[in-house]
Amino acid sequence: MQWFRNWRRARILGRSALDESLWRAVLERYPFTRALPEEEQARLRDWVILFLHEKSVVGAGGLAVGDEMRMSIAAQACILILNLDLDYYRGWVEVIVYPDEFVADYEYVDEDGIAHHVEAPMTGESWLSGPVILSWADAELRGDARGYNVVLHEFAHKLDMLNGDANGFPPLHAGMDRGGWSRAFGAAYEHFRDRVERRAPTGLDPYAAENPAEFFAVLSEAFFEIPETVLAEYGEVYRQLAAFYRQDPAARLRGEVAETAERAAAR
Repeated sequence: MQWFRNWRRARILGRSALDESLWRAVLERYPFTRALPEEEQARLRDWVILFLHEKSVVGAGGLAVGDEMRMSIAAQACILILNLDLDYYRGWVEVIVYPDEFVADYEYVDEDGIAHHVEAPMTGESWLSGPVILSWADAELRGDARGYNVVLHEFAHKLDMLNGDANGFPPLHAGMDRGGWSRAFGAAYEHFRDRVERRAPTGLDPYAAENPAEFFAVLSEAFFEIPETVLAEYGEVYRQLAAFYRQDPAARLRGEVAETAERAAAR
């Protein structure tokens, strides 16, 4: 039924629009959207329209969610699937946004059959087949927090969950080597854990050492926010992420820097 899906999407795009001034403001918020060439900005715009048609972005804890907030969350979510497809976000419908940190309160049983109760403040959370939950105080950060991006992080978890619980191994594209992915991420994760334990300097968030799922999510947010750091510290992981996301943010940002320098020199 791909023809019907494409027809339906074209119909939605033909009948929908984004406020142009708000959209330009959203594009300017983040280095990874500012660096997009016009063709990719147009594709991102289409994904944002379709995302907001399919997903509800709602406030909680007294937060009123406006159009620019919805657009900014959708734009960050959709940069991950810019060269993939909206179907990568299938099976769930809601993004819940709190004004600030929220308290997660739930129980679960681990692999050993032991029951646990979790009650902890969080800035973001992704549920398998359920909503994405975000703190707006963190989600509104504008790419200036050393690679920290809670929206990219939580939506990377959603991609990881496409084949079950998050484990750092999302479904790979045809032609990608599962063994190559495992070797690259496995070696980098163990190396990074050792660095964190030794308190060695790193440009990446130490939270990546928590488990393989968090390593994938943290490296994904850094891949878009500070790609040169990922490339310098874990080049093979960068290449695997570039193959998975079908993007090269480091090259994109270098191109933007070069164009900015050329414009400055021409003045």
